[in-house]
Amino acid sequence: MNSLFSPLVHGGVQLPSRIVMAPMTRARAAQPGNVPTDLMAEYYAQRASAGLILTEATQISPQGQGYSFTPGIHSADQVAGWRKVTDAVHAAGGRIMLQLWHVGRMSHESFHADGLPVAPSAIAPGASVWVVDPATGKGNMLPCPVPRALATSEIPGIVQDYARAARNALEAGFDGVEIHAANGYLLDSFLRATSNHRTDPYGGRVENRIRLALEVAEAVAAVLGPARTGIRFSPFITQRGMDDPDAPDTILTLARALNDIGLGHIHIAEADWDDAPETPMEFRVALRQAFAGHIIVAGGYDARKAQGMLTRGLVDMVAFGRPFLANPDFPQRLIGNLPLADFDPDTLFGGGAEGFTTYQPYGTFPQP
Repeated sequence: MNSLFSPLVHGGVQLPSRIVMAPMTRARAAQPGNVPTDLMAEYYAQRASAGLILTEATQISPQGQGYSFTPGIHSADQVAGWRKVTDAVHAAGGRIMLQLWHVGRMSHESFHADGLPVAPSAIAPGASVWVVDPATGKGNMLPCPVPRALATSEIPGIVQDYARAARNALEAGFDGVEIHAANGYLLDSFLRATSNHRTDPYGGRVENRIRLALEVAEAVAAVLGPARTGIRFSPFITQRGMDDPDAPDTILTLARALNDIGLGHIHIAEADWDDAPETPMEFRVALRQAFAGHIIVAGGYDARKAQGMLTRGLVDMVAFGRPFLANPDFPQRLIGNLPLADFDPDTLFGGGAEGFTTYQPYGTFPQP
């Protein structure tokens, strides 16, 4: 029986546990250029005891940016910055994969020369993104504008951007990558055609809805190898105009296609707010039957719930987000059944070291 602390080989890398640090946007890349910093290297190295680190979402191109101060992986300076991060994590004994991101319509006009994010259709998501005012240096949540509909001729270029980002990730020393196809971002919005377009322009053909995500997965896997490539989905999200009852079945169809190419993992992001929909057991069982690679889940898990999923054989790893913010030694705290510190929500996005690298391991401050 697997436990949270059982080892696992993933993408050719030996993981000491099934505990994954979930991807979390922290918005601390250096400006101009959205370049990863020495402080980011320290932050990730502090958390190298995770079985696996999944980095914050990282834009594959300037067009893919939707929030201020988020890092990219499309310039030489960004690759060099990320190399500092991977070197620091590996020196601390850790393992780290980069999450590749194109936000699609979850963006703001200030990030685009023509003021228009891109999407499958010119429909706003009814959501907001975090944008820093250059005059004041303060960040606020601002509404997303109506995006520009992508032309069919532009799609191959986006697939190439993902492949280029994967090559850059390899150069930067990452152990693999995860494609972000969840939470209403570009790939997810293509998967949810019925809600995103109000009427389905694909004529109800699921193979057309999954085509872009599948082409991206194939392109990235061709660079890194399938075993070192993963993808993240959020089948039951309803926010950001993504309420689509067909989404779970669409994602299961895509999972079967990803299984055929031997993808390393599927990561399911489960909503963790109070009134969020539950992920049905039927979906979990169907996903396990559809996909032979590793399955990661994230969203509101504690040690007991995580162990229950592992014991049932429905997942292979469990990702934890907020606990890793204030507890850089989170796995050790689980092993020792030690209390968890709370994080400061005011320092979540932007800023410097405070609320980023200033959280201490359990043994370094006085105990009651």
